[in-house]
Amino acid sequence: MKSNHSQPIVSKTVLIPFILLTSLFALWGFANAVTDPMVQAFKKVLELSNSQAAWVQMAFYGGYFCMALPAALFMRKYSYKVGILIGLSLYASGALLFYPAAITEQFWFFCLGLYVLTFGLAFLETAANPYALSMGAKETATQRLNLAQAFNPVGLILGLFVAQQYVLKKLQSDDITDFSALDEVSKTLIKTTDLMVIRDPYVILGIVIIGVLVLFTLSKMPDSKDDSQNSNIGQTFKKLFANQSYSQGVFAQILYVGAQIMCWTYIYQYAEGIEMDSVTAGYFQMAAFVLFTVGRAIGTYLLRFINAGRLLMLFSFFAIGFTLGVVVINNVLGLYCLIGVSFFMSLMFPTIYGIALGKLSEEESKIGSAGLVMAIVGGALMPKLQGMIIDIGGYGVSDIKVLGISEINFSFLLPIICFVFIAVYGFKNRQPEIY
Repeated sequence: MKSNHSQPIVSKTVLIPFILLTSLFALWGFANAVTDPMVQAFKKVLELSNSQAAWVQMAFYGGYFCMALPAALFMRKYSYKVGILIGLSLYASGALLFYPAAITEQFWFFCLGLYVLTFGLAFLETAANPYALSMGAKETATQRLNLAQAFNPVGLILGLFVAQQYVLKKLQSDDITDFSALDEVSKTLIKTTDLMVIRDPYVILGIVIIGVLVLFTLSKMPDSKDDSQNSNIGQTFKKLFANQSYSQGVFAQILYVGAQIMCWTYIYQYAEGIEMDSVTAGYFQMAAFVLFTVGRAIGTYLLRFINAGRLLMLFSFFAIGFTLGVVVINNVLGLYCLIGVSFFMSLMFPTIYGIALGKLSEEESKIGSAGLVMAIVGGALMPKLQGMIIDIGGYGVSDIKVLGISEINFSFLLPIICFVFIAVYGFKNRQPEIY
């Protein structure tokens, strides 16, 4: 493939390594998508409250937070390939932990598996993005990264398909109206069977990751690493957080990731509130991912004509409007509004990322980018808080009304608050439009 200037985006000499690298973008997209429905699955199987089930997201996105900075510092000393090998090893280990977790039937064991798995994802994301940039001419670096990132939605859609067709459809507990009313023998049998159903995709995924690890180990990859020589990390952090555009950007990113995961995870609880089964709700989440992909393409095109801060603000306004529809409408139309939010969320992560790093030096950007990856912790904290709101009246999703609306609807005021701050961040960083 060639650019407009006849400069190859990916040269033939690194084509195979680049194809291997792009597989990683799909693999972490798969892990993200297959995990969202597990909140509802564990809630049903293990009879958890909404806030207890949210520990799935707490473990998953908490792993990103804990490992992003160590991974970034590791990349300053060792090659990107070594970082990828470590990431794949941790990814496979976390996925394979689901086997003993299913045997013990302990929820904390499953969460531990997800926590270790995302240690690996943090390594992969920290290494793969700059590695893709380095595999060729600087003039085509951005195009090369965009090409690699195009495979991320493929992983998202495939992960959701697996969760829907091979987990949610096979859960016996999901077919029983009142699972808690069963006798203990029946309940134990169904619980054991369902935990095996949840286990299998992760164990198979772990085996696939081991295969990818072997391919990376045996393949001759370009020898590349982060060449930064900054010896005073503490001084860099001081400069970063003295920069309001960056520090506020990290906070905006925390809120964005939190809002995204809330709007995707609690599709199932919202569907439950309007008496829709989880498998059907999975189709709505699939539509949300498709809209997210389309929105990313359209938003990227619009950035050619509209300043990033201004477009971020406009998309945030629309996200607020659609989420208000989720709050006040208590039928399938509200669910359509919830799906529509994904279109306007699509632009937010890379736009906030670009604005936050836009005024930093190259040295500061390398550490600053790790801070923005750590901001993924919003996906751990915010869904947990929303789950606590949904549990105000009990373990159901519509036990009581708050200010005249169902507790599940009321809980979506939380992502609205997130979008308001993001809109303010966009407003502060708006500039005259450039045509």
